[in-house]
Amino acid sequence: MKENPGVGGFLFQVDRAPAYDDSQVSHDASLDGKRFRVVAMDDQGEASADTVFEYHQDGDLIWATYQGGGVRLGFLVGTRDAATLSFRYCQLNQMGETANGYCSTTISVLPDGRLRLDESWAWESKSGAGASAAEEML
Repeated sequence: MKENPGVGGFLFQVDRAPAYDDSQVSHDASLDGKRFRVVAMDDQGEASADTVFEYHQDGDLIWATYQGGGVRLGFLVGTRDAATLSFRYCQLNQMGETANGYCSTTISVLPDGRLRLDESWAWESKSGAGASAAEEML
């Protein structure tokens, strides 16, 4: 996948992870400049293992771009409160259809030190909801 500098070079990715105890939840690791790849996605989602997200953070403000797989280009924007992200997303898929929704994400730390994003999301522009997970790319 290649970055699109015309939209800030942001990439987005979502993945699904198992639940972790609070000792594995990341309350302070910055997301700024981190890239994530989807590792799990429910059937109603359009992102896949080919979708990459690039996050940015400024205080409690978070945003990202994402693309790859079934997603031609997507954006998200929202806030961070400790290890929880709350955001809205909007995307264009490979069939030329736009869609949007909302997501709540918990940030955790994997045994190897990488970050993991466990997400619960729902479409607002069409029916469907699900869970997904993304893991930090090194």
